[in-house]
Amino acid sequence: MNDKIKQESVIRVCGLKKYYKGGVIKALDGVDAEIKRGEVVVVIGPSGSGKSTFLRSLNMLEIPSEGQIFVNGVDIVGKGVNINEHRQKMGMVFQHFNLFPHMTILKNMTVAPITLLKKSREEAEKKAMELLEVVGLADRANSYPSQLSGGQKQRIAIVRALCMEPDVMLFDEPTSALDPEMVGEVLDVMKRLAREGMTMIVVTHEMGFAREVADRVIFMDAGVIIEEGTPAEIFDTPKSERLQGFLAKVL
Repeated sequence: MNDKIKQESVIRVCGLKKYYKGGVIKALDGVDAEIKRGEVVVVIGPSGSGKSTFLRSLNMLEIPSEGQIFVNGVDIVGKGVNINEHRQKMGMVFQHFNLFPHMTILKNMTVAPITLLKKSREEAEKKAMELLEVVGLADRANSYPSQLSGGQKQRIAIVRALCMEPDVMLFDEPTSALDPEMVGEVLDVMKRLAREGMTMIVVTHEMGFAREVADRVIFMDAGVIIEEGTPAEIFDTPKSERLQGFLAKVL
């Protein structure tokens, strides 16, 4: 558990709804949440509970049907907001690594900082190599994604996001597509980020990670937040029958 000083709210979500098929499918049905700077929030719940829709809404990869999302005080759902500017401050890591197959690892990591942050190639490559060193993959800088294992690709995906110097890191089930023996190496990188004070929102099925690293755990079902609390509150003393039933199946 991180002994970090909680500061101001980075993200505040008010009445978030996402409906499909004219309201027949309610992926999100009125979600209120707040994420503070330096906080690690882990979102758990059964498949189809709205976890990934919630996460993807935070950088407008899903356009809400209703509600507000304040990022550093700005409602990014509002008209006239430059959403690309906000996305630059939110690193996103998906289940599938989304690396450019035709580019080397180093090029994958430097293309966005050079293009979007207007960094010099030298500056971008220096930062990229430092991050590759941290995750133990500096020797793969000139390799292509097809030459890497799944765990290595996902570690690259994480440090590629970090090259953009984000305020917040969003992780959408980052280990679910990996072979079991590769999961640990990715979780280790995420644990290190948490220790260093990165604001993180993580959708995951890794309950051990949630218990060990989260400051707060959110349990979602049927598009709403059913319960939230510290890992001890959620895993040791769950209040709702729905959460008790979920944990009985996954723990």
